[in-house]
Amino acid sequence: MNAFSKAKNGYAQHAATTQTDRRAEYDVIVKVTHRLRATAQKAKTDFSKYAEALHDNRRLWNTLAIDVSDADNSLPQELRARVFYLSEFTAQHTTKILREKASVMPLLEINMAVIRGLKNKGASK
Repeated sequence: MNAFSKAKNGYAQHAATTQTDRRAEYDVIVKVTHRLRATAQKAKTDFSKYAEALHDNRRLWNTLAIDVSDADNSLPQELRARVFYLSEFTAQHTTKILREKASVMPLLEINMAVIRGLKNKGASK
């Protein structure tokens, strides 16, 4: 391993530990949303990848719901309630999508709204 590789690896490890929680949330939601959008476009030819992306999105929202349910969560109560509601909506709507009775668009719109909110709060810095 050369000096450049060592420096790069050392910096990457340090950068990961100093990442803010908001930035980490932003990165995860962006990644899940991108994958959901990409697989939705190919759902007719590769439904299994689309179903996996839907499952990952549902798990993301379940994790967010668990987080806002924690008594130590510092978000305002109204925002916590909204996140919890969106998690329930996502779970129900995902089931409809998997049964081919609904569009993925509402889930993508919700995720994009959250991404914009996190970005406006400084997550992308």
